[in-house]
Amino acid sequence: MPPSPSLLSPTISQPNQRERFARLYSQHHGWLYSWLYKKLGCVQQAEDISHDTFVKLLKKAPTLLREPRAYLSTVAHGLVVNHWRRRDIEQNYLAALASEPELQACSPEARAIVIETLLQIDNALNGLPSAVREAFLLSQLDGLSYKVIASRLGVCERTIKNYMARAMLHCLMAANDHDIDESSR
Repeated sequence: MPPSPSLLSPTISQPNQRERFARLYSQHHGWLYSWLYKKLGCVQQAEDISHDTFVKLLKKAPTLLREPRAYLSTVAHGLVVNHWRRRDIEQNYLAALASEPELQACSPEARAIVIETLLQIDNALNGLPSAVREAFLLSQLDGLSYKVIASRLGVCERTIKNYMARAMLHCLMAANDHDIDESSR
């Protein structure tokens, strides 16, 4: 069933664009849902991600798509990867909590906030080369000095200073991008 016109983004305001989107949705939603279900093996996740894929498409409001299935599968694949990363981060967080002795149980809301924060950190660090990311995490999480990190990574201390500057700039830019994304909602 195509989305109701009241749910359409303000960017799809012309009747012609609405009709094209409704036609695109009705022609390809079933295929996309099936493709996602095969990848995920879960009805709800396939429904959620197929919906999110079309929402992303709505926000972009392309005038024409020559290969709609290629575009939809590319967007959906990115959402699936994000879903798996989120699941892995959540499982690792819960495993870390379980390994701690006698921690007070946190509320579901607090747990969701922590997981969301971990996802934002993961996204911020995602674009960094592995050595830069490792140096940053050793400094920030383990509290190691640049000298110790340099020794562990087999580089000079000056390289670690450069890595840290690069990582901090990258995180600052990611935070700015996140703030821009949040303000446009």
